[in-house]
Amino acid sequence: METQELNEIRKRFSHDRFATVNGAFIEAVADGYAKCSMPITDDHKNALGAVMGGAIFTLADFTFAVAANWQQNPVVSLNASITFLGKAKGNTLIAEAKKIRSGRTTCYYTVEITDELGSQVAHMTSNGFAV
Repeated sequence: METQELNEIRKRFSHDRFATVNGAFIEAVADGYAKCSMPITDDHKNALGAVMGGAIFTLADFTFAVAANWQQNPVVSLNASITFLGKAKGNTLIAEAKKIRSGRTTCYYTVEITDELGSQVAHMTSNGFAV
């Protein structure tokens, strides 16, 4: 993908204020795919010093939204289920959303969340509905 087109997509999704204010950044997009990252700051951590589940979910949900919406009609989430697998050991969360199936009005994606060291952090599935 050309840098100009990726920058236009980033500008469009900059209106997703909660995710972007918290550091979510679009790294790459392709058909039925998105990769996004979020640097881990002290603001993302819970009382135990680990990344708050809500921060992980925010990145996963944003990545699903980018993958499902960047090139087609608006899709909203119907259901999302996340399983937390382990602690982030690095300094950046990375989420990759992949389309598993897409029908006329619904779609199904998986989102894998790791850190830059390759540590598994979470796995999310999400169903979407085309509005």
